[in-house]
Amino acid sequence: MLITHICVALAGIGFSTAAAIHPSRRLLRASYGLVVGTIATGTYLVVALHTGLLHACLTGLLYLGVTLGAAAIAEYRLRHSQSPAA
Repeated sequence: MLITHICVALAGIGFSTAAAIHPSRRLLRASYGLVVGTIATGTYLVVALHTGLLHACLTGLLYLGVTLGAAAIAEYRLRHSQSPAA
């Protein structure tokens, strides 16, 4: 399960970065889905393995900051690329 968690997290970072570079709704949906998957698998690992919650939460917050920051950039770029020219 740890390998799955790591792969989902890395894919989430990859998709959010790709969405920031080439904004599209499809990439953003995939990015958000992978963020949810990462949180779900991380929660399962913390509960199942009885690992330290503080370390897991700090790492999770850093991950969320990076992925959601890139997604926010993508949302901004996508919104402004679709607005009519003034």
